[in-house]
Amino acid sequence: MINAKSWGKWMLAGVTAASLVACGGSDKAEENKTAAAEQAAPKTIEWKMVTTWPKNFPGLGTGAENFANSVTEMSGGRLKVKVYAAGELVPPLEVFDAVSRGTAELGHGAAYYWKGKAPAAQFFTAVPFGMTAQEINSWIYHGGGMALWQEVYEPFNLIPLTAGNTGVQMGGWFNKEINSLEDFNGLKMRIPGLGGEVLEKLGGSPINLPGGEIFTALQTGTIDATEWVGPYNDLAFGLYKAAKYYYYPGWHEPGSEMELLVNKTAYEALPKDLQAIVKAASRQATQDMLDEFTALNNDALQTLVNEHNVDLRPFPADVLKALKQASQETLEGVAANDEMSAKVYESFKAFLSKVSDWHEVSERAYINARDAE
Repeated sequence: MINAKSWGKWMLAGVTAASLVACGGSDKAEENKTAAAEQAAPKTIEWKMVTTWPKNFPGLGTGAENFANSVTEMSGGRLKVKVYAAGELVPPLEVFDAVSRGTAELGHGAAYYWKGKAPAAQFFTAVPFGMTAQEINSWIYHGGGMALWQEVYEPFNLIPLTAGNTGVQMGGWFNKEINSLEDFNGLKMRIPGLGGEVLEKLGGSPINLPGGEIFTALQTGTIDATEWVGPYNDLAFGLYKAAKYYYYPGWHEPGSEMELLVNKTAYEALPKDLQAIVKAASRQATQDMLDEFTALNNDALQTLVNEHNVDLRPFPADVLKALKQASQETLEGVAANDEMSAKVYESFKAFLSKVSDWHEVSERAYINARDAE
């Protein structure tokens, strides 16, 4: 028989044991809950973006920042992009190599800077007397251009995306008048890509300089002329202080596409939803930059002309005609010397012909009607 004292001890032991079991179970449940929460918590991925532009430079540099901010916001902070301006992590014209080898996951620049790596790349920035912004975007995304661009960059472990467009650019800043084609002979001009090859064909010396070096080169006489972008960006660089004559139109860059270089290995390691966000943010950046330049270029042009007394001039009609002929010959020469360039150029020409036919009865017809007296 269990006496009262023994019964009390037995009950106390039982309660204690039960409490220990309960506490152990509670601790285990908390551990499981914590582990589940940690597993469910989104992993933060941090990427670096190197650019060819000066820090916070209007339109181009801020366009890269806008892309980075969009990715962070759309991903809820799961993918964060830190932007490095030209020279902060790598020199401006080494962006291609940096992204290719994985030093950075992203790069923002213009494809014609890399023609030494792949001559066909320059067709995806601008072609003299070629497509406007609306047309080149249509070709890239709905006319087969993107597949060709990807093919060009495949050997370099890179995926190309668009990330801005300047629209039609200006013809450039000159320290002498341009009255005939002969005035390009011997001219030292900062002009990259296919436009530079046209200048070389005419006896000039094309020089590829990053944006941050242009003003000093023009001011010191290292170059005689330069093209950059248009009034909005040219005013920001103060180019009116270094050259007298400002010519238009930008025959060499009628709709300059900015590119987003993506390291293919890094991109393919992303979850599918983050891949989609990178692509969506690039398309947003493309349209937003074009909108910004369209909205602000004319105000900047009025400032240049009315406040800084810039001598604004059109290229003479016979000069433009001769430039067009020289451009045609240059493009055919580039295509003849590089198989991939020939493939891209054929696609480019075919699409331009088709879209030009449509624009005769749409864009051009409307603008002519709108502007008629």
